[in-house]
Amino acid sequence: MTARAWASPAWRGLVTTGAILAGLGLANTARNLRIVPMPGPTPSTGVAPADSGPVPPTISILLPLRDEAHRVAPCLRALTTQECAEILILDDASCDGTAEVVRAELGADPRLRLLTGAADPPSGWLGKPWACERLAQAAGGDVLVFVDADVVLAPDAVERAAAMLPEAGYDIVCPYPRQGTAGPLGRLVQPLLQWSWLTALPLDVAARSRRPSTAAGNGQFLVVRADAYRRAGGHAAVRTEVLEDVALVRAIKSAGGHGGMADGTTLAACRMYESDTELVAGYAKSLWAAFGSPAGAVGALAILSLAYVVPAAGAALGPDRRTRLVGLAGYTAATAGRVLIARRTRQRVWPDAFAHPVSIAAFGALVAESFRRRRRGELKWRGRPVVVAPRDTEVPRR
Repeated sequence: MTARAWASPAWRGLVTTGAILAGLGLANTARNLRIVPMPGPTPSTGVAPADSGPVPPTISILLPLRDEAHRVAPCLRALTTQECAEILILDDASCDGTAEVVRAELGADPRLRLLTGAADPPSGWLGKPWACERLAQAAGGDVLVFVDADVVLAPDAVERAAAMLPEAGYDIVCPYPRQGTAGPLGRLVQPLLQWSWLTALPLDVAARSRRPSTAAGNGQFLVVRADAYRRAGGHAAVRTEVLEDVALVRAIKSAGGHGGMADGTTLAACRMYESDTELVAGYAKSLWAAFGSPAGAVGALAILSLAYVVPAAGAALGPDRRTRLVGLAGYTAATAGRVLIARRTRQRVWPDAFAHPVSIAAFGALVAESFRRRRRGELKWRGRPVVVAPRDTEVPRR
């Protein structure tokens, strides 16, 4: 950009607009941190859900696995500490001895039922929704708790998470685990997952709105009333979705339910990727679907750049003192939001939060890589191609 362009009124206007957006994001973050649902004490300590009645709901823990032998043991050990009626695990045609690890860790637990999956899901299904659907069909609990293999639950996590449903008046809740990171790219990008919904959504409005754009979900640790799940069509209603967790929240809300995100920092921890290479593959698999369309992705990245990159550039390169001060205010607001969230969720504050503009730029590069791989037909996960089916596929309600 030329010196004349830096000094133009249009550039000053962009810096000012970006700073205002960053300030609004900070205000929403501060509000959300006050109202975000949080788990209460373990119900067995005497604090019972107000409308659960004298008999607590039965809980089914559901764990889909595919080639997870190298990392699932901590998750399995944590499941043995949970109060639940049953632990259902689906070995989805693993080739690495996952089932043997399950038997070694949980073989003596009478609550365990180990199911097996076919080599490939049926036509019209992606692998993760099909595995979750199989587990839900076999479950008998009033509350279904879906867990991923990279999640380690606290000893009382399932009870406390299930109690959040009546406490918050929700049909589905996603207590967001504390996120572990690995590699420079992981430290830049992973914190954006939690930052995004705490900054962009008014959580109380989103939990009750049926607008698709307000749906937020996280399948790492997802708790849902069985009746609401089946009324919405279960995972059959989202069988073509790469982001099946968000789609499931949307389906339940469309069927008249309520719910969304919660702070699960004290309930669970998750380390999704062990290297930056794994992270790029994981993000590339799904980011193309996160914004609805290529145009939606461009629009979202433009707004993120305006709010969180342009002010930082203005602070560093602005042609006059006013522009630099306005840019600094916007950058400070962005950093403050990251700091507040990092402290609440027990994440690293320094120097990660202060690299927020770089985090946004790295995220944009991952979105571009996801679209590039999709266009070339290179999208795969767990050895299976990510097959994209039409979004208007009709799925009968159950």
